[in-house]
Amino acid sequence: MKNAIVLFAALAVALPASAAETMRIAMGAEASKVTLQGAKLRWSADNEDSELHEIEGTVLEVTHVGDKLKLNGAELDLKSVRIRSIDGEETIAVNGVRVRGDVVVQKGNSQLIAINVLPLEDYILGVLGSEMPRSFPIEALKAQAVAARTYALNKKLEQYDQPYHLGSSVISQVYKGLEVDDPRTREAVESTRGEVLTWKLQPIEAYFHSSCGGHTETGMEALGRDLPYLKSVECPCGTLPTSHWSLQLSAKDITSIAGSKATSLKVEGRTPTGRVKRVQVGTRDFDAVRFRERVGYMKLKSLDFEVKKSAEGFEVSGNGFGHGAGLCQWGARVLAEKGMHYTDILQRYYPGTELQNLY
Repeated sequence: MKNAIVLFAALAVALPASAAETMRIAMGAEASKVTLQGAKLRWSADNEDSELHEIEGTVLEVTHVGDKLKLNGAELDLKSVRIRSIDGEETIAVNGVRVRGDVVVQKGNSQLIAINVLPLEDYILGVLGSEMPRSFPIEALKAQAVAARTYALNKKLEQYDQPYHLGSSVISQVYKGLEVDDPRTREAVESTRGEVLTWKLQPIEAYFHSSCGGHTETGMEALGRDLPYLKSVECPCGTLPTSHWSLQLSAKDITSIAGSKATSLKVEGRTPTGRVKRVQVGTRDFDAVRFRERVGYMKLKSLDFEVKKSAEGFEVSGNGFGHGAGLCQWGARVLAEKGMHYTDILQRYYPGTELQNLY
C-alpha cells in the first residue's frame, strides 16, 4: 500500500488534481467537419466548470473559419468547444462512433480534431473489446485490461500537457467506444479496476501484440527501447495454427518494394530471437521494420520469417503477428485456458514488475 501511495503522489504532481482518472482520446484524423449526435446536447468552453449552453435538435455540426469554430453555422469566438449530453445516458456519437463522456472539438494542425474526454475506466472498456476478442478466457481479458490501463496511464504522464493523450487507432490503442461494450469485457475491467503495472513506482510502457509465434522479443530489438521488463520469454502461442502464415511476393512486388528493378530478396541479419533485422532487396538494403512497412503490416505480419525462392517469385513464411514485445494476446489465451491467473500471466510477459492498485 505504501508503494501505491508514493506512485499516486507522483501522478498527482504531474497531473491536474481533477484529471487523475480522466483520458483525452483523439477520435480519428483531423477533418474539416465534426458531426456529433445525442440527446439534450449542450456546449461550453473547454472547461468542466464553464456555463452550459443549449443546442437545438440532436445533431451538431462543428466547422471552422480559420481558428474560430462554427456550431451549426453560428460562429463562436472560441478555438475549442466542449460538447456534453445531459440525457442521463451521457453518450454522444462522434462521426458515428458512440462514446461516453464529453467531446472537445478544437483546431488541430490544419483542420478540426474531436477529442473524447472520459474516465479512464470507461476508456479501458472501449479499448479491451477492440484489442482482444471478447470470447477469450476471462483471465486473459483481465491481463489485457491491466496492460491497456497501464499503457494509457504511462502515455498520459508523457503527454499530460498536450491537447490529447492518445489516438484511437492501432498506432496507440484501438478504441471504439460503446461499439464494443460487452458483459465479459466489463467484468474484466471492473474486477481489475485501478490496477496498473509499475517499475520503480512508475507505470510501465505495457506494450502488447497479437501473437509472438513462440517467443517474445526484447524491447530494444522490437521497439528500440531498452526496457528491463520487456524481455524475450517463451510463449505457448507457437503451437497454435493462427501463429503461422505465409506470403507470396512476385518479381513485380519486389521491384515495387525496392523502388527500382529487383530480382532478389535476402535476409541479411537477425536478432538473438531469430527475427529479421535487415533485408536486401535487389541492390538495396532495408531495415526490417521499414521493409515490413513497404510490404504492408497486414501482409508481412511479423519479422519472424524465412524467405525461399518460388516459381512466382519468393515465398515468405513466418510466425506471429505484431512487434512481439510484451503481452502476447494469443499466448495469454492459452495460459488462461490452462488455468493461469491473470496476475501470473502479467508476470510472465512483464517480468519484475509490480501490480499496484491506484484507487
